[in-house]
Amino acid sequence: MSSMRNAVQRRNHRERAQPKERQKWGVLEKHTDYSLRAKDYNEKKKRLQILRQKAADRNPEEFHFEMISSKTHDRGQKFTDRGNAVLSQNTVKLLKTQDACFLKTMIQTTRKVRERLEQEVTIGGGEDVGLTSGEFGRVQSRHMCFVDTVEEQKQFNTKGVPGTKRAEFSPAFDPSRVEQDDLLEIGEEIDNGPSQLRKLRKTSSSHRDLKEDDSALRKDKFLRKLRKRGKEARTSRLNLLKLRERELLAAEQEIGLQRAKMNHSVRGMNKTGVKWKPRERKK
Repeated sequence: MSSMRNAVQRRNHRERAQPKERQKWGVLEKHTDYSLRAKDYNEKKKRLQILRQKAADRNPEEFHFEMISSKTHDRGQKFTDRGNAVLSQNTVKLLKTQDACFLKTMIQTTRKVRERLEQEVTIGGGEDVGLTSGEFGRVQSRHMCFVDTVEEQKQFNTKGVPGTKRAEFSPAFDPSRVEQDDLLEIGEEIDNGPSQLRKLRKTSSSHRDLKEDDSALRKDKFLRKLRKRGKEARTSRLNLLKLRERELLAAEQEIGLQRAKMNHSVRGMNKTGVKWKPRERKK
């Protein structure tokens, strides 16, 4: 019987919401929230009680050398030695010189890439250059036709021949793909007379032209989409290069200022707010 009671769908008990007149006080506090808040409050209360007891039991004459060797921050944080070896002044100067040389190299490299990309965008005149089909790995096919004489070569019409520049060939009208029934129907219409032949040729040529126009429009739309994507990619990359160049220049200026302060060649202010100026040679 208990198994059947568990199989029946029971009512979902929802938590009580905050009344409308008390919504300005936020979400209604549940018992779990109260338990966590009370536990945290009691822990802090015990901690403060222990600190008060330690302060009351403190020996005013107690002394050990760590009291004067260590320092404490204003917020109560204690400064301790991490065990790292202290570098000499000359070693730090050499390291900062190497950092400055590395930053100069990176700035020059970034500037060259940025200038080359700006030239490509400028030469394109707002349009992306080089967005042809060959650049995306699709090589245009070529078709070579042979004739017997020079006169046939001059009179040869490349329209409808695949791979020619004058007109693109539509695979839908490839003669090798025409079915046998269609050929028989075309033969019967041709046998009816020259008028039917002219009408058939006119209809087929117009249909072929429409297909060619449709193919050209689809190809033009695809190329426009490629140009748009390429333009967005170039613009995004150019902005990133400019931002990186600005950050590198700022880092180089900061390194130069630090080196100048270490050489006492510029004015400055230390951490405690005391101003100082470089020592000048007496004349």
